[in-house]
Amino acid sequence: MSVWMAEKVMRWSLRFSCGRFLWKQRFQVTAAVKDSYFPTHRPVCFYGSKQYQKCLSRSLVSAERFHSQGGNHHEETEENSHLSSQPAELSSPAEVHLDGTASDKSFPFMSHLQQCRSPSDVLDLTCKHTLQLWQISACLTYMWSSLKMMSHEQLHYESQLMFEHPEFEKLLQKAMSSVQYMYNKDIVYSLLSMINMGVPHRSRVVQTFLRTCQENLNDFDEKSLSVLASSLIQMEDSPNVNALKEGMKLIVEEHLPSMKNIMSIQIIMRLLGKDAPKTLKQKFEKKALSMSDQFSVPNAVHMISVLAEMDFHSKPLLHVCSQKITENLHTITFSQLYLVLQSCLPLHYRDLDLFTGISDYVASTIDMWTNKQLILFLAAFEQVNFCPDALMEAFVTKVIENPNSFTLKTLLCVLKVYSSFNYNLKHRRQQFLDVISHALDSYLSRMNGTELLTAAYRFCLLNHFPSALLEQLLQTSVLEQIVEQNIHKGWESMVQMLDICLRLDRPPLPQPLSVPTFVLGNPPPRSQPVNPQLSQTLQSLLVGQTNTELQEMVVVENFYVLDGVLTKPPSNHTCVPETSSSTEEQRSPAESTQRIAVIYAPKSNFCYGTSNPRGLLAVKLRHLKILGFTPVLVTEQDLQSESEEDRTNLLRRLIFPEHTSETQPKMEQLDA
Repeated sequence: MSVWMAEKVMRWSLRFSCGRFLWKQRFQVTAAVKDSYFPTHRPVCFYGSKQYQKCLSRSLVSAERFHSQGGNHHEETEENSHLSSQPAELSSPAEVHLDGTASDKSFPFMSHLQQCRSPSDVLDLTCKHTLQLWQISACLTYMWSSLKMMSHEQLHYESQLMFEHPEFEKLLQKAMSSVQYMYNKDIVYSLLSMINMGVPHRSRVVQTFLRTCQENLNDFDEKSLSVLASSLIQMEDSPNVNALKEGMKLIVEEHLPSMKNIMSIQIIMRLLGKDAPKTLKQKFEKKALSMSDQFSVPNAVHMISVLAEMDFHSKPLLHVCSQKITENLHTITFSQLYLVLQSCLPLHYRDLDLFTGISDYVASTIDMWTNKQLILFLAAFEQVNFCPDALMEAFVTKVIENPNSFTLKTLLCVLKVYSSFNYNLKHRRQQFLDVISHALDSYLSRMNGTELLTAAYRFCLLNHFPSALLEQLLQTSVLEQIVEQNIHKGWESMVQMLDICLRLDRPPLPQPLSVPTFVLGNPPPRSQPVNPQLSQTLQSLLVGQTNTELQEMVVVENFYVLDGVLTKPPSNHTCVPETSSSTEEQRSPAESTQRIAVIYAPKSNFCYGTSNPRGLLAVKLRHLKILGFTPVLVTEQDLQSESEEDRTNLLRRLIFPEHTSETQPKMEQLDA
């Protein structure tokens, strides 16, 4: 055995005898994780000035054992001798107090450090003092603290000066060579500061700190674990990062019962994310619920976003957080409220009190929000299928009073939200739509084909047809551009909807308009499977019904698919008086034959918590009435009855109300 090999074996024996990597021994980390410590590629060097990169490549030789490529034993020996010899310019750990503070003679240094206003000031100070261990960490932390207080432009300029400063390289070298003598909290704060300042993740100094964190992970307290997690959240995957994440899963499970800070727990939860085992997620849930009485409003907001990132739908925890937020809406910022609404979508979480509370609060304070913020609120509500009535009503007033304050993008977004919700504008409907149409007219010359089609499509859903917009869109050159570019993936459906609206709604336009056939093409056959429960119930419903026919999966106007069509004579056909032939010709189909269109509608077709149909379903109902059908909606809740008899009785009340004590069809309210 060579001398080099013997030295290496002894080093590893001493390391294990000192209790390092206990989390690997105790939990028997797999070979795949162990192998990740020995990647087959070298880390990249720092980015900065040429002099900086050149000096790093010369002085930071193989400083990261777990992230180097082979190398020879001379490099390995040089590296270990470099790390095992304590630098002369650094004080020993004994000279630093156990609480991390310095002795009295270091107070002048701290006084000077607090007077620094930029990283360059800190670096100028480091060349005038012999730094102790804790002072290295203090300098790095203070450099980042000064940067994060700057504006974006100033931060960019000061960061460039920092990387080009000759003392920055020396400070990082001191940090790397002394990291094994630092206290754990100094290690993690130094790492976090370097990551925040933009030191490359695969640089040798960062990877050396990561390796040291692996060695000391068993000794990390709650605070150190959370600071380390804050660093790892921002870092790209690498062998050392991945190894630390695996170690964190094991260590945290052991530390969790004794952890007392909810923010620390949330940071670790965010780090582990979707990859956390289900059992660990449940332990996080149990721990968080036991601390729920300590939740502040930011804790509640943060917890909902963390659960979304973990893809963990915890009903009791979400309920606690929603209650806390609803009770303190006046203390929450826009970004926090918007984050809550965004997090509800991936969690598939709906809370009527929370959504209504946010809508009412924003509507009552509408003057304190910008147009952009209000539209982001509306868009977030639209994503979760909740119609914020109070906010929608208040926003109509804002649009009517000052339509010129909205850009093209925001106007299109307003149209999208109001058409999607099929919002009932009541007596202000025409005024609101006319104002939006007039505001869009000023942008017509600058709108491309996709924007024109989108605007026209949204207006059609609202049963409004601005002539100037339609004339601009239906020009041959514009339509050809839409077909050739094929930018919007749903443009064919939008064109077909525009066509059927022009044909069935017959808007009063200055000149007749229609969609050319070359744009429509040949729509594919609209076939979809029959809902088995609905089909069986409809067939059972016809037992005893004379002169009533059932057709399933009927396509109307080559566009709308109906789950079932029941055809029967009108209830008053025996009492119809004799009329002239001209009157017979003017009768609608419903006067001679009653056609009932049965439509199965999932929950997503309705505004959450109501029976109000959303955009496309609302247009479908509007057009079916024009075509002479009597539409009947059957919801998911209607088909959830266990027995076929209950489902049949329910559909009988909906479809044949004259056979029951009810005189009007009644729409069952959706299940919350």
